[in-house]
Amino acid sequence: MRNKFLVFGSPLIEQPEINEVVASMKTGWLGTGPKVKRFEEMFAGYKGAKYAMALNSCTAGLHLAMLAIGIKPGDEIIVPTMTFAATANAVIHAGGKPVFADCERATMNIDPADIEKKITKYTKAIIPVHFAGRPCNMDEIMRLARKYRLKVIEDCAHAIESEYHRKKVGTFGELGCFSFYVTKNIVTGEGGMVITNKKEYTDKIKVLGLHGLSKDAWRRFGDQGYKHYQVVYAGFKYNMMDIQAAIGIHQLPRIDKYWQRRKEIWDQYNTSFANLPVFTPALPETNTRHALHLYTLLLDIDNLNITRDQFMDRMTKKNIGIGVHYIALHLHPYYRKTFGYKKGDFPNAEWISERTVSLPLSAKLSDKDIKDVIASVKSILR
Repeated sequence: MRNKFLVFGSPLIEQPEINEVVASMKTGWLGTGPKVKRFEEMFAGYKGAKYAMALNSCTAGLHLAMLAIGIKPGDEIIVPTMTFAATANAVIHAGGKPVFADCERATMNIDPADIEKKITKYTKAIIPVHFAGRPCNMDEIMRLARKYRLKVIEDCAHAIESEYHRKKVGTFGELGCFSFYVTKNIVTGEGGMVITNKKEYTDKIKVLGLHGLSKDAWRRFGDQGYKHYQVVYAGFKYNMMDIQAAIGIHQLPRIDKYWQRRKEIWDQYNTSFANLPVFTPALPETNTRHALHLYTLLLDIDNLNITRDQFMDRMTKKNIGIGVHYIALHLHPYYRKTFGYKKGDFPNAEWISERTVSLPLSAKLSDKDIKDVIASVKSILR
């Protein structure tokens, strides 16, 4: 057993971003300012998008994306049940109704066939989630969007590097939303980004994300003279700080280097677990790039004498941090009580919910860390 607990999803923070944060603190400009603008420009360039808006979370991005496309009370938005709560909650906060769809068992991504079954006259949009970094079937999702005249907002919280048919995810729909939370592939501690090619969405999100004010704070208090603002919306406090962007502007250039390290770990896991009673992640689809955000191992509990939760307890006792991504949303009390969902509604998502466990996957992991994870999994399952 390890002497020190291996934290799940611990990020790799290097000296340049530490120096940049300290420099921000010394200047006294801690809030939204020039470093946020620089990070936005860098991210837009990386994704090949016209506009990027930095916010304090991907959740904030999803919420404002809902408002930007004009979601109103009574509108239905189709989301996967196999996702984090933020995907559905953003719809609720915007006044809409999340309508769940099942996932594909192999990919864990939303099933386009089930999307079409859930479309009604009230449906206004689809939110595909590129689960664990695997791009969704965007050809089919966009075909459905065109057929039924629906908007598409991509939840790319797991998928900064992901590509589908050589096109970067987040650029297929009207808007794409990204996360830089502490466990993500690149981090700003907390933080998110929305990208789009439509200026009307950009302008609305920029204003809504900072109290509904007509001028950015760093422009109001800049060295070119004070600028009065007007409140044009009842907005939100969703802006990113320069301290956060100071981390991001150094993390982003290393994104491919970090991806390569996770690929090495991913391949070691696949090889090491090949003969165990588990299902390793499906191979990436042809002509796609998997962001390799989560390594989701599915336990073959029908051929094991322990449950997934017992496996997790034993891993924790061996000082290995692990996660569950996810227990399907329709199984949680709030969504069952509010929308009437019940067990049995989404069989693929439920099958995954009982078996899935996420193992540590971070560029920070040492070779010894990886050996410890592999040895612990083998000792428990054998």
